[in-house]
Amino acid sequence: MSELTFGEKLLIARKQLDLFQYEMAEKLGVHPNSLTKYERGEGKPHAAVVRMFDLLCEQHGVKFDEYESAERSKGEAMKIVLAEKVSPATLAVFAAEPGWDVETHDRLPEGLPAALKDADALVVRSAVQVDDALLEHAPKLRVIGRAGVGVDNIDTEAATRRGIVVMNTPGANAVAVAELTICLMVALARKLPVANNTMHAGKWEKKSLQGAELRGKTLGILGLGRIGLEVAKRARGFGMELIGSDPFVSAAVARENGIALVAVEELFAKADYLTLHVGLTPQTANIVNAKTLVTMKKGVRIINCARGELVDEAALVAALKSGQVAGAALDVFAVEPPKDSSYLGLENVILTPHVAGSTAEAQEAVGIQIAMQVREYLKLGVVQNAVNLPSLSHEEYVKLAPFIGLAGRLGGFLAQAGKSGIESIALVYGGELIEAKTELVRNAAIAGLLQGSENVNRINAAAVAQERGIRVHEEKEEAHRGGAATVLTIVLHTAAGESRASATVIHGEQPRLLAFDGIDIETPLEGNLLVCRNYDVPGVIGRIGTTLGQLGVNIANFALGRERTGARPVKALSVVQVDEPVSETVLDALKSIEALLEARAVSLAE
Repeated sequence: MSELTFGEKLLIARKQLDLFQYEMAEKLGVHPNSLTKYERGEGKPHAAVVRMFDLLCEQHGVKFDEYESAERSKGEAMKIVLAEKVSPATLAVFAAEPGWDVETHDRLPEGLPAALKDADALVVRSAVQVDDALLEHAPKLRVIGRAGVGVDNIDTEAATRRGIVVMNTPGANAVAVAELTICLMVALARKLPVANNTMHAGKWEKKSLQGAELRGKTLGILGLGRIGLEVAKRARGFGMELIGSDPFVSAAVARENGIALVAVEELFAKADYLTLHVGLTPQTANIVNAKTLVTMKKGVRIINCARGELVDEAALVAALKSGQVAGAALDVFAVEPPKDSSYLGLENVILTPHVAGSTAEAQEAVGIQIAMQVREYLKLGVVQNAVNLPSLSHEEYVKLAPFIGLAGRLGGFLAQAGKSGIESIALVYGGELIEAKTELVRNAAIAGLLQGSENVNRINAAAVAQERGIRVHEEKEEAHRGGAATVLTIVLHTAAGESRASATVIHGEQPRLLAFDGIDIETPLEGNLLVCRNYDVPGVIGRIGTTLGQLGVNIANFALGRERTGARPVKALSVVQVDEPVSETVLDALKSIEALLEARAVSLAE
């Protein structure tokens, strides 16, 4: 049997040493992207890297023999079901494994449920619905591979209960989306759709089709994940000035990519072209709306290849008709396919049917990537790009689950109530967490903090933080607060200063906030919260309650705390739990209260 490749050895070593990809890259002195290529079998590592790797394996006793023998024995029994059409190159990844039985979608005579009876792996795209009923027919299934990003067609909770890993392929179509974004910018600038239509109509309207150059224009990129950075790379070639806004990317990463990092308000005010590349969260929903559109330059052009829900359609249509927005190019819509859309008939709008990631190369890339991920998991047991929980014993998971949930909520609280522009994150564990496997707690906290970032989950959160230039530090502390036996503290170091919050779980399942930015407070860490900071003077709390009552907001819980530093004037904190999400109207009304310094809405998923 042939020797394991360098990429396979990397995967085995990472598993044995319990290292994330970025951690291994740091030990070998290479960029994480290079490690990704090596693990995929792409590119040849420098001899110095191989020597560093061999030394690392020798120092830590990493062994490969058992995997070589395991590869032979496992290969005789593996069955892979490809439930949807895949490329020949994708099929070839599995077919190259000796003894593997590969069944394609067009060769399932008794149907998919019957084929899954003795299957080890299932690969799907977006059409097949992998629900709990289907999984009942798959008692041996170990992994589900989704050739793409979205996993809406897979019941991940059901898969997790059955111990099945679910993997996807984030970032494989980043180049395709970035290229279409640039194409749409050019099409808007040069009025290409109108030029094409008039020519096909037999008209020669050269004078009315004078366009504009991209050179020297300011491109505002909202969201600096993989796609946003790919867009920036290409826009630089056009000589554009680049500004970007993303609270989850460090200034250093932005600088490395030639992007000036700014607040979202400044991004909107300065951009000649605005392109959206953020995920959908309560904070980003309808972020392009009537209020933000009037803050933009007159004649701005807007491109959306991310999520349709980021844009208030009625507001954008009004701005397009008034001339505030010179043009828009939209590949995504709140409802797809759109019916009776207000965009139809507008000459200054380019519409495409969600095709940004639909290139032959992108589809080939996601197919090959998922095949390689599934293959390496079955052969070596290494999990890559999983979207559900990694392996823990049932007892370990039951014990840790409340704190995983707590970490996600505390991270989400700080993301919405704390300071923006994260540079580093510190997590301090106390009580039962000192001896626990805290990787999932850490990742849940990071995922909560980066909830507005694209494709971040409990599995890849630490790697995403590393990719964004955000340092993560962990420590364990014997001392604990008051009567709380187990406390988790998250400290954010940002460009604007430090934010910190501590929390615990009571009665085994109820998350409680214990402190925020130096002020002790106890309040449920769930649902819809209103976080207010104010000077500790008479009348403020009463006015908050009165204002909420006048606006029909029902209060479920009202918690108070104040500084104990001795400084004057004393600052106070109130966290108000309410029945419904806090609207901008309510926040605006509260901000008129004298002595109220800040009011923020926080929404924590149940």
